Amino acid sequence: MLQFLNPIWLFAASAVIIPVAIHLWYIRPGKTLKVGSVSLIKTASRKSSRSFKLLDIPLFITRCLLLVLIALLLSIPVWQKKLNVSKAKGWLLIPKERLEECYKKFKPRIDSLTAVGYEFHYFNKDFTKADLKQTILHLKDSIPGATNESDINYWTRIRQLDSKVPSTLPVYLITPNQAVYFAGAKPQVALKLDWQTYIPDDSISTWIENAWFNNNNSIKVLRGDSKPSGTTYTPVTVQSDITSNSPFTISTSNGQPAISIKNSDDPPVSIDTTTVHVAIYTDNNAIDAGYLKAALDAAGIFIQHKTVIKQYNDPGAIPAGQSWLFWLSEKAVSERVLYQCRNVLCYEKGRIINSDSWLNNNSRYALNTEQDQKIDLFKLIAGPDSVSGTLWRDGFGHPVLSLQKQAQNNIYHFYNRFNPAWNDLVWSSAFPSWILELITGETTKTPARGKDKRVLNQQQLLPAKTGENHIITAKTMDNINITNYLWLALVLLFLAERWLAHRSPNLTDNG
Repeated sequence: MLQFLNPIWLFAASAVIIPVAIHLWYIRPGKTLKVGSVSLIKTASRKSSRSFKLLDIPLFITRCLLLVLIALLLSIPVWQKKLNVSKAKGWLLIPKERLEECYKKFKPRIDSLTAVGYEFHYFNKDFTKADLKQTILHLKDSIPGATNESDINYWTRIRQLDSKVPSTLPVYLITPNQAVYFAGAKPQVALKLDWQTYIPDDSISTWIENAWFNNNNSIKVLRGDSKPSGTTYTPVTVQSDITSNSPFTISTSNGQPAISIKNSDDPPVSIDTTTVHVAIYTDNNAIDAGYLKAALDAAGIFIQHKTVIKQYNDPGAIPAGQSWLFWLSEKAVSERVLYQCRNVLCYEKGRIINSDSWLNNNSRYALNTEQDQKIDLFKLIAGPDSVSGTLWRDGFGHPVLSLQKQAQNNIYHFYNRFNPAWNDLVWSSAFPSWILELITGETTKTPARGKDKRVLNQQQLLPAKTGENHIITAKTMDNINITNYLWLALVLLFLAERWLAHRSPNLTDNG
């Protein structure tokens, strides 16, 4: 059945009166008769004669059809097709990228559900309906998870499913259970959902997160291991003269040393050969510099990266190319020094206020007990109540250390001091770990999506059930757009009209 989404444009079809007028309003000229004398011809009354006659009927019909076709296109015609409303007892959903694996693990249950009338749909964005038996028969051998799954979020799909399926319809869902498929807030739905999960066969992964040379010219490797129970990172020391029994392989790529795990498909990881240069400048804060130097030494021992730490009393003596500069002075840092150092932490000056609060950096290195995580704070430089890029803050949320990114370097503004008169940070065992996180820029590590094998328990995984039921009205008609066919007909008619017009010069000259 033909329907129009913009029927008011059908009135434009009245433009057919234009070619009708052109073809009808055609006056044939009279004929001239030559006579010898007009003296014997009696005078007759003047009469005019017009001939209304259709000429070149094919051209006339073509022009009328062109105008009618344009009016139809403007009215946006669609062909309505009646759909067969499904009367399934429920829906069975499986992710398309995991269909073969799911079927192997749940074959008896899947076969019984389809036998009693469950309708199979892919658990993708559109929940496409498919013939499960035919799909299984034509499945080719594939590696589970080999397709690109970077944008898959099962909780997002559950929300979309909730808007397409009535809450009274049973839904049986089968998916793998891995943390990478879940992100954001857990949804609240009214679905009658039975969600079955399994741990995929590839549930263990090992990779190299980072690698660098230490002061002994051996290689330090940060190895990541992920399994259903969790993810861990283990530092491993590898000698440069690696033996055949080692699980690692050293190679060279474009002149850069690289390391990889034997029998792994992962590409080699470049070994960092750089040296971290740290400069400490102080004028009247020698005590602060002593505490900071001890924390930097402890952090360097832990990370075992090539590190050179030097203390300066003359700004002009600080060499260029410093990875870090700790400016423990209230003097302004010169533009030359700022330009030559990649990261600069400087003491802020201002009004000193007494504080009865604590320090917090939300660190992954924080100790387990709540008391150890709160470093007592006694004094503070009055600064802004809030600032973007805050890294450390007091118990009231005021910034203590903030980061300002510039084009060539990073400026860290410290509204405190590395001094026991200002805080208990320098006495805390957490001080080296705070400094380590600061200079390495590390936050809580999240493994790459393909490496993360953690799982969720049922309580974490299942969406919250709402008390509201909803009914989804079944779609009984489907609109098929036919404008492409009309455009094709319009082009053909236009070409035909041009051909007919050039074939009929008399009509063209008059119309």
